[in-house]
Amino acid sequence: MEILKWQKLSSRYLVREKWATLRVDTCKLQNGTVKDDYYVLEYPDWANAVALTKDNKIIMVRQYRHAADIISLEVPGGVIEPGEDPVHGVKRELQEETGYTFESCELVATLYPNPATSNNRTFTYLLKGGVRTHEQHLDEHEILNVEEYTIDEVKEFLVTNKIDQALHVSALFYGLMKINAF
Repeated sequence: MEILKWQKLSSRYLVREKWATLRVDTCKLQNGTVKDDYYVLEYPDWANAVALTKDNKIIMVRQYRHAADIISLEVPGGVIEPGEDPVHGVKRELQEETGYTFESCELVATLYPNPATSNNRTFTYLLKGGVRTHEQHLDEHEILNVEEYTIDEVKEFLVTNKIDQALHVSALFYGLMKINAF
């Protein structure tokens, strides 16, 4: 059987905020069923970075994540501003969070964090040749440590499940595959 897209019959917003929007859609499925309460979270697109310094260390950040109540080891990245090109967004986020600038930047993956309930994408980039050129310029709610690890250390973090954020795990696997580290 061919899988077809649903037909959206109507849509209304329940919440419209800067960081998240919740809408409820009424949709007609290909079998004729009408689903009148399909909830969709609208988030901005994100950019993540597997960022290698000139001496081949991977830049990571460690910060508290309130929703999960964890201290999380992550790759740098963040929200792409409205109208911003994702490659510009990832470079901006890296300078703001880490103070590093890079010689090269390559898109290695575009992923949907949860296409069943949210509509945003995460763009994952591999950046190489990083050097610290700026001080951090963190948002008011950001408190994070910048840490550097060898490729082998990061691979061990992946094997031993020390990185909690699923999209960051994916980013690291894509980045490490791109540099033939597996």
